[in-house]
Amino acid sequence: MIQLRDLDDCFEGVIPSIIGTTAADGTPNISYLSHVVLVDDTHVAISNQFFAKTAANIRANPQASLLLVSARHGGQFTLDLTWASSRDEGPLFERVSNQLRASSAQVGMAGIMRLKAIDIFRVNAIAAVTSTVELARTGPPSPAPDLAALGRAMKAISAQHDTEGVLCAALDACEVLGFSQAIVLLGDNTRRLLTTVVSRGYERSGAGAEIAFDDGLIGIAAVSEHPVRINDMSRVRRLGAAIEGTSPADENRTRSIALPTLPDAMSQMAVPLMAQGTLRGVLFVESRQRLAFSATHETAMEMIAHQCGTALALCEALAPDGQPAMSCRAPELPRGRVIQVTHHRFDDSVFIDNAYAIKGVAGRLLSFMLRAYIEEGRSEFTNREIRLADSLRLPEIKDNLETRLLLLRRRLDERNLPVRLIHAGRGQVRLVIDGTPVLSTSG
Repeated sequence: MIQLRDLDDCFEGVIPSIIGTTAADGTPNISYLSHVVLVDDTHVAISNQFFAKTAANIRANPQASLLLVSARHGGQFTLDLTWASSRDEGPLFERVSNQLRASSAQVGMAGIMRLKAIDIFRVNAIAAVTSTVELARTGPPSPAPDLAALGRAMKAISAQHDTEGVLCAALDACEVLGFSQAIVLLGDNTRRLLTTVVSRGYERSGAGAEIAFDDGLIGIAAVSEHPVRINDMSRVRRLGAAIEGTSPADENRTRSIALPTLPDAMSQMAVPLMAQGTLRGVLFVESRQRLAFSATHETAMEMIAHQCGTALALCEALAPDGQPAMSCRAPELPRGRVIQVTHHRFDDSVFIDNAYAIKGVAGRLLSFMLRAYIEEGRSEFTNREIRLADSLRLPEIKDNLETRLLLLRRRLDERNLPVRLIHAGRGQVRLVIDGTPVLSTSG
């Protein structure tokens, strides 16, 4: 006997489904559906955007027939349905709405295909359609997560003592699930932006690359605070297409850093990092494999993301307790080549020897430390003093300072600049400069 849970790959939106209904006078009507959602073991839901005739028919005659097609092997299944209810709010409605928004954004139609309602049907019977041809198969599904290995990965995240350790452990956990391409982005609720902090499996880390809230899968996962996944990218515009191929030279002109991307990705999933109901960022994974992410993988990724979000919040809370090392006489500034540093206040962007480094809060942090280095001969800084610096205009709470410092450190390393930042202990960083910096500021 076929169960709804056996038809997981029919609900991925890869191959359109067909619903058949009849009007009160018996006139038949069929419509193609972009989204059919598995609700539970006995119910499915369809998105109701433009199907006025279908909606009118099921109100007049609640019986319907649904044809589903497997995205993995092309097998067809008919479902005998009875309309149960319609919803325009609630968790299920939000889940379908978020998926539709993500798909729309990927094809350049963000804000156009808005969900009006969903119709929920009770499934009375399921039957396989007999085929006279051999069905082609896409390939085996991704293996289900190994719970023991996932448990060890979760423990590794919670055992970390600093932000970098937490984020690297989260990327390790993604690899445990078999996903080698992963990105963690920091959320900025004030600017409504997400900034890449760490990544794995790409040619460039993309540290500092930004995505707006509500832009593509990553942005929609942030604004909705729910996971979003697409398992067939062959019909959609790839995330970050507008900036992919950006080179370091382009960064100097545009101040835009390219988001790491997998050019031939077929599956993508974005999961919000939450801690006590507050968005900390987004964990993003992608795969060259079609239908790589099942509902079980989504649940596992949520577990990793929640553990990561909580661990990051704890690191931020504990970091201010770090004490500076024993103070010594201010060191003499090193001799050597002159390093020209320019800080543009209008967007807090920093250029080092005419090469774009970073902007925003991270740019202000770098400028602050360079000024102290030049004027006071100091190279070591604590989170406590940084938070107390009025010129930095940091938020009073939940400033993600540890993560911002890690972002800055990763970005300076990636650009191979003569100014570096290293971790010097809990709540402490050290500025390392290969030469004599000269800092200028413009409006």
